[in-house]
Amino acid sequence: MSSLHKSRIADFHDVLKEPTIALEKLRDLSFSGIPCEGGLRCLCWKILLNYLPLERASWTSILAKQRELYSQFLREMIIQPGIAKANMGVSREDVTFEDHPLNPNPDSRWNTYFKDNEVLLQIDKDVRRLCPDISFFQRATEYPCLLILDPQNEFETLRKRVEQTTLKSQTVARNRSGVTNMSSPHKNSAPSSLNEYEVLPNGCEAHWEVVERILFIYAKLNPGIAYVQGMNEIVGPLYYTFATDPNSEWKEHAEADTFFCFTNLMAEIRDNFIKSLDDSQCGITYKMEKVYSTLKDKDMELYLKLQEQNIKPQFFAFRWLTLLLSQEFLLPDVIRIWDSLFADDNRFDFLLLVCCAMLILIREQLLEGDFTINMRLLQDYPITDVCQILQKAKELQDSK
Repeated sequence: MSSLHKSRIADFHDVLKEPTIALEKLRDLSFSGIPCEGGLRCLCWKILLNYLPLERASWTSILAKQRELYSQFLREMIIQPGIAKANMGVSREDVTFEDHPLNPNPDSRWNTYFKDNEVLLQIDKDVRRLCPDISFFQRATEYPCLLILDPQNEFETLRKRVEQTTLKSQTVARNRSGVTNMSSPHKNSAPSSLNEYEVLPNGCEAHWEVVERILFIYAKLNPGIAYVQGMNEIVGPLYYTFATDPNSEWKEHAEADTFFCFTNLMAEIRDNFIKSLDDSQCGITYKMEKVYSTLKDKDMELYLKLQEQNIKPQFFAFRWLTLLLSQEFLLPDVIRIWDSLFADDNRFDFLLLVCCAMLILIREQLLEGDFTINMRLLQDYPITDVCQILQKAKELQDSK
């Protein structure tokens, strides 16, 4: 470890040991990258995402309160409905019109259950293929949720719901076609096949199952937006960071802490996921156009080239902005970019500058390339040095 790195770690400790955290100092330090040693990044992200307040004395009580609240969410939205489902219609005398699966009432328990299953199946499909370049999400967590895995609780877990719903889908397909094909309805999406992953022994659960639970509870608590594909790419780096915290006491509560940090982050970017807001001033279309207007101001020649080739920002910037660049770089680089994004008080204005910097840094290739070559460059971004990108974005910010 270099003396400079040791000095940076000491600077972070100096800021974080104060009774009241100096937010601007923390932001200035974090913008240049947060050391992972000693759980510094985990702690800083929790402060920068407004999960932890600036007053250190209140951290213990707030964490205890929020983690207990998350446990209550688990009981209300997974365990109790699972018990109810297991008990519904145990015998024919128990089945009333109100809880019959064919009850057309949109407020019936069964109708809610079926709608939740639609959301759950999409979440399950997405989280199973999270960060395929690393094995982390397929491995067993050191801290499985005891509430969920308690052998005393006989209820339908999310895993069972997915397996049973998928099996029913297979059966329906077989009956309607008259053949005995039991292939998964997801067979064309290789990573999402239920049989593609090693089955963990009883009492264990994979990290992707934890992420699935976080997203399902978020969808239940936020019915206006529920779950939109891509949210898994936002929660993934958060959970990975908290679940690899060297502080075992905090790592144990990675699920709850991720949920609340994800909720706070989504409060800032949720408009990107709401299609009806796409063309509003807070929607994703406006932000994509802002990338081009910034580029026009900073590099007119490159802007005109992209206009001439009719390369619209929707072709690449939609993914860049909506997923906070989580699909453009390897996970460690995404985390480094997020250090700077979370540290900037106008963090999503800074994201626009990062996108603009990404264009300018490959300007020579773009100016020489035709439409096909340039689209390939923009959809498979060639520069891997994220520090170079962030430095260029900071230059653009300072030149305003």
